[in-house]
Amino acid sequence: MESNEMLQQKMAVIALVAADEALLNAVKEISIDKYTIMHFDNGIDLSTKWNKLKLNIVAIISRSEIIGTSGISMLQALQSKKLPDVPFFILTDNINENLKSIALKAGVADVFFKKTSAQSVALRVHFLISNWTILKKASGANVKTAFKLPLIKRIFDIVFSAFALLILSPFLLLIIIAVKFESKGPVFYYSLRVGTGYRIFKFFKFRSMYVNADQRLKDLKHLNQYVTAKEEAVAEVVSVLCDDCTRMGIKCQMSLYADNHSWCEKQYSISKKAAAGSAFIKIKDDPRITKVGKFLRNTSIDELPQLVNVLIGDMSIVGNRPLPLYEAEKLTTDKYAQRFIAPAGITGLWQVEKRGKGGDMSEEERLMLDNTYAESHSFLNDFRLIFRTIPALFQKENV
Repeated sequence: MESNEMLQQKMAVIALVAADEALLNAVKEISIDKYTIMHFDNGIDLSTKWNKLKLNIVAIISRSEIIGTSGISMLQALQSKKLPDVPFFILTDNINENLKSIALKAGVADVFFKKTSAQSVALRVHFLISNWTILKKASGANVKTAFKLPLIKRIFDIVFSAFALLILSPFLLLIIIAVKFESKGPVFYYSLRVGTGYRIFKFFKFRSMYVNADQRLKDLKHLNQYVTAKEEAVAEVVSVLCDDCTRMGIKCQMSLYADNHSWCEKQYSISKKAAAGSAFIKIKDDPRITKVGKFLRNTSIDELPQLVNVLIGDMSIVGNRPLPLYEAEKLTTDKYAQRFIAPAGITGLWQVEKRGKGGDMSEEERLMLDNTYAESHSFLNDFRLIFRTIPALFQKENV
């Protein structure tokens, strides 16, 4: 008799990730005689069991937003682990042509709207599983992002970030002590950010706000400098998990802060979208910020942990700022998508153009400067921006 492990290796498995009723309904037409359906909580659960059990996975269907933790971000993570190349499908609540284009360019086999008929999903999944190898060879598809960081820029980033972390290590230790001494909570926080080619990564910062800062945000929405007239009627922030995170049964994966009561960016974005709000949030003289945090922000020292992001290759020293998931999701139109073909960076064009000059920068200006950088960035121009960043660090306004 064959062992269970040998049987698992022979079975053709369709992996369902973060499955809910909509996903289960979508795959109910798939023949259980030909495929075995296996459920996984998230990408980590999938990759771990895939390797450990040596599963014969022939397709993956994930219930997620395209720019989400179980969307193209998970696909990229699986690719980085050198797991077998199989069709990866996304079942989503929100889709448009630009989002679908982003997904397909990232290597997603197909994207289904949640109301797509089960029969249509089954036919498409069957077809791509059966013809995946042929289709990949015929198309010569490249599942990686189109942009590749120039070697000289990458070498500079590694040398600069490693040297800076070494030299600044005593200073960073003092900051850690100061942050811990003034207020309870973690010294660092990370949130998910969208960088080059819509790649999602963990973005590190020093904590600069009090614990429970999220609970005060709803009382300060009228102070948003990017606010529009329509946005004044925006609904209060709901401090609950969004559908994606609830479905995964874990804490919020889209929070801005690492406090014990962090708020969900996606949940906030839903209320903002209902009022056609702007993509960015910025509150001048924000009372949620600690005294140490105010100093860290005014000098941009809170950004120093991002040197780790640079060192490991998530970001570059100079580039367009990586955005929260909910902001990036709003910038998938042809007008703004260009900013994502440039490197994601700690400092960039918009930071030095107006920051610290006493004038407020509109959302439109910021986005246009991001596009400008994407069109004209070069290693020489990056050096110019680095030298222009130094006086902009000690700005006059609180941002």
